[in-house]
Amino acid sequence: MVSGTNVYGILRAPRAASTESLVLTVPCGSDSTNSQAVGLLLALAAHFRGQIYWAKDIVFLVTEHDLLGTEAWLEAYHDVNVTGMQSSPLQGRAGAIQAAVALELSSDVVTSLDVAVEGLNGQLPNLDLLNLFQTFCQKGGLLCTLQGKLQPEDWTSLDGPLQGLQTLLLMVLRQASGRPHGSHGLFLRYRVEALTLRGINSFRQYKYDLVAVGKALEGMFRKLNHLLERLHQSFFLYLLPGLSRFVSIGLYMPAVGFLLLVLGLKALELWMQLHEAGMGLEEPGGAPGPSVPLPPSQGVGLASLVAPLLISQAMGLALYVLPVLGQHVATQHFPVAEAEAVVLTLLAIYAAGLALPHNTHRVVSTQAPDRGWMALKLVALIYLALQLGCIALTNFSLGFLLATTMVPTAALAKPHGPRTLYAALLVLTSPAATLLGSLFLWRELQEAPLSLAEGWQLFLAALAQGVLEHHTYGALLFPLLSLGLYPCWLLFWNVLFWK
Repeated sequence: MVSGTNVYGILRAPRAASTESLVLTVPCGSDSTNSQAVGLLLALAAHFRGQIYWAKDIVFLVTEHDLLGTEAWLEAYHDVNVTGMQSSPLQGRAGAIQAAVALELSSDVVTSLDVAVEGLNGQLPNLDLLNLFQTFCQKGGLLCTLQGKLQPEDWTSLDGPLQGLQTLLLMVLRQASGRPHGSHGLFLRYRVEALTLRGINSFRQYKYDLVAVGKALEGMFRKLNHLLERLHQSFFLYLLPGLSRFVSIGLYMPAVGFLLLVLGLKALELWMQLHEAGMGLEEPGGAPGPSVPLPPSQGVGLASLVAPLLISQAMGLALYVLPVLGQHVATQHFPVAEAEAVVLTLLAIYAAGLALPHNTHRVVSTQAPDRGWMALKLVALIYLALQLGCIALTNFSLGFLLATTMVPTAALAKPHGPRTLYAALLVLTSPAATLLGSLFLWRELQEAPLSLAEGWQLFLAALAQGVLEHHTYGALLFPLLSLGLYPCWLLFWNVLFWK
């Protein structure tokens, strides 16, 4: 149980009715590491109050417990209950929120402003809002960064594209996580374009005081004040190698399409083989005779696929439900914390799925074994293609990472050939192994490599964080992996060990 208090104030627009509003929010915890941002918010509120050109209400919001406080305030403001949080009714409201800016400052001296765009479940703000931030940083002489990386000065040299690729990969990994990387990430769910600005104080030569940051924020709010309609002219789906360059959806979406095409072609090949195997042989003598269907005992019945499909989905359902239901029982009988109990239960159920082929073969008929695994793989390929296609439409980065790892091994999986090699490849490209590898790649791109022990601890923390964020904010990564991709991966594991 977490309780807290949010403080907000509304500056009413003197030149228009209170139909639209803007939000400046500052997360403030008990450690008071963001006290400089609170002071700047109060200074801006006092300055804005003396101006008469505002056509939109401006809401100044200070939240406790960071994301929890932001979500509670948003639910109370929009009078909805998405996550089950309990919040007091608001005493006053402004108009419909058009845009929001979250500010985080760890020092009163800033060397650069880093912008975060990734929101809950991979949502992104309209690109015009990011362009607006960059424009005012350039006018004010502020150094702006993306993913904590400086922007390349020369894109024509070799270092420029390589640095842009590094920044783009960092964005892909952050977006694929589905986590809100700042308070702005929760506003996007309510169709509010939002950014998080973080003041960084490093050892760079040029430093700026809070006056320069305040001028940039004032310029952004004055421009947003002139909006006649919501930001919609620019892109909502994009990737950023830098603040001055972007990759649109029309350029990166074909990459996932070609990967899914592999699954479609492989499924078509299996369907043709099953169709040919279900027909009789030609008559001796060379002349093609009438095709005679094989006896029913050699055909492929759909009943043989029911058992592996049901057991796979049951394992996925257990992976989704049991860790949370069993955490209280585990803490009562074992000396572990609730978070540790959830993670250990997840790993136990995940590993238990490796025994799936031995369980399904007890109830699956052994008639037509070759055509049996072909039919099962055909269903699994279609199932995987549909899932990856839907995921890529909502969160391209997550869909691309999963397709890159799962598609090759899914196409290769079969009970014949080097089974040990295929099993190793399937394990290394499973959803859990993809998460572990992404964590190592993430830290490598940040130039802070992990040891094996540190990577394992970070992996366990990521598992617990994923479950917590799903039940707290509604993040979809955990149910997608447990209810969708993990059962699908088990089908290919079952194909590999088909008897």
